Amino acid sequence: MNNDYLDPINSVGMADLADCTFAVEFLMRAKNGVRNCAFAIGETASPEARQILKGQLQEALDLHDEISRLMIDKHWLHPYQVGEQFRMDLKAADTTVKIANLDLFPDDTARLGMFATPDR
Repeated sequence: MNNDYLDPINSVGMADLADCTFAVEFLMRAKNGVRNCAFAIGETASPEARQILKGQLQEALDLHDEISRLMIDKHWLHPYQVGEQFRMDLKAADTTVKIANLDLFPDDTARLGMFATPDR
C-alpha cells in the first residue's frame, strides 16, 4: 500500500477485507445479544416473559453459530488455531495503521495524466 489514497492498487483485496470486517462486527453484536438475553432471563420474575426470553436466547445462539460457521468457512476466523488467528489479527492491525496514515487531504489534488480522461 502506497500513500496515495486514489491509487487503484490500494483497493486490491478491499472487498474481502470489508466483508470480513462486517462479519466480525456482526459476530460481536450477536455475542452481545446472547449476553443480554441471558442477563434478562436472570432478572425476569414472570414465567411467561422468561419463556419468551429463553426462545430469544436460543435464536441469538443460533445466529452466533451461523455467523461463526460462515467466518470459519471463509477463513476469516480460526478459533482452533490461535497462531493463525494471531497472524490475521496482526495483519488487520497493520492494514488499519496504513489506512490511518494515508494522506487524505493532499496539497496537490491534480490528477491530470493519471487516468484516461477525454481531451478538454
